[in-house]
Amino acid sequence: MHRIFLTKSSLLERPTVIQDKKAHYLSSVLRCKAGDQIIVTDENGFSNTAKILSSSKKLVTIEITGDYIINTESGLDIILVQGLLKGEKMDIIVQKATELGVTAIMPVVTERSQMRETRKHPRWKKIAEEASRQSGRTRVPVIQEACPFNEIFNAPGLTTVKGVIFWEQGGEKLSAVINKLSSVRKICLFIGPEGGFSEKEAILASEKGFLTATLGTRILRAETAAISAVSVIQFALGDLGS
Repeated sequence: MHRIFLTKSSLLERPTVIQDKKAHYLSSVLRCKAGDQIIVTDENGFSNTAKILSSSKKLVTIEITGDYIINTESGLDIILVQGLLKGEKMDIIVQKATELGVTAIMPVVTERSQMRETRKHPRWKKIAEEASRQSGRTRVPVIQEACPFNEIFNAPGLTTVKGVIFWEQGGEKLSAVINKLSSVRKICLFIGPEGGFSEKEAILASEKGFLTATLGTRILRAETAAISAVSVIQFALGDLGS
């Protein structure tokens, strides 16, 4: 069955009305029609089956028919702190990190960020929702607004989280770092922009209690580093290796 994300408040309506872009997606892209069954998931990850009562490009009406039990979320809560990148690189990271199961992405402006500000936050939220739907996830990652690097350590929920900053100029082997974090169920991964983190930023993260690690001797593109780091951590501590 096809899946769509809706807000919990909209699902309380009887019948539930879907409008605009999501209605167009169901009726024109997925070719859903009256009588078809779909899955609807709210922002808390709860899913229901629903029957389409009527369908048009601008308005789709559905009736909730029952609960739908599915668990595709990792038991490891991964927060990706990503140095802001130019062009479509951030789009790629948001899409692939979502598919790999991250729960939040926090873009940060660093000393070496070639982009200092952006208006792409709504675009990244849309990409995350599409990637969640495509990959069968029951949750859409939280995409934060970009902020300066030094402010990220005061972000709600991040002050007590353990994690790793990846720095190409030094640090422990990733295998050693993973052993130290083997018991954590929530982890924060810091990936730099083009040019990586500065020494000052690496030291600051270390002072805040984050471990410093490398991804090997080869220099990886920022988007490659993000995807690799999330994949390895998800394999070692999450559900890719289960």
